[in-house]
Amino acid sequence: MTHKVKDWMSSPVIVVDRDSSVAYALTLMRRRNIRSLLVSIDPGKNLFGILTTTDIRDKIIAQEKNPANTSVREIMSENLVTANPDWTLKHCSIEMQKNNIHHMPVIDEHNSLVGLISATDLFFAAEEIGWDEED
Repeated sequence: MTHKVKDWMSSPVIVVDRDSSVAYALTLMRRRNIRSLLVSIDPGKNLFGILTTTDIRDKIIAQEKNPANTSVREIMSENLVTANPDWTLKHCSIEMQKNNIHHMPVIDEHNSLVGLISATDLFFAAEEIGWDEED
């Protein structure tokens, strides 16, 4: 059986405004127990950035910035690589590795945001289903 991104992605996706403070984003991430937020850049064009715990580590803590005085837009990543819900987990894993990323927004054939897949999701899938030789 081939396991697909759509079977393991998180949905709905939590989205934050790029003008929000990092402090607000941190609270949202902690309360929802998530490691990333998509950032709304242009919802009409389905353009998003991403804010991750790595961004917090590297751009807030390591640089001693005050999260209350820093906007999400200042530290988010843009030009995201996206996944397709019908990709296999193997394909998704290879794309994440190739692009050195841990999170991918999932965009369907209508160019609509339908989920978010993370390296943690792949970890859970590997734990639960193992890895079939034919995948």
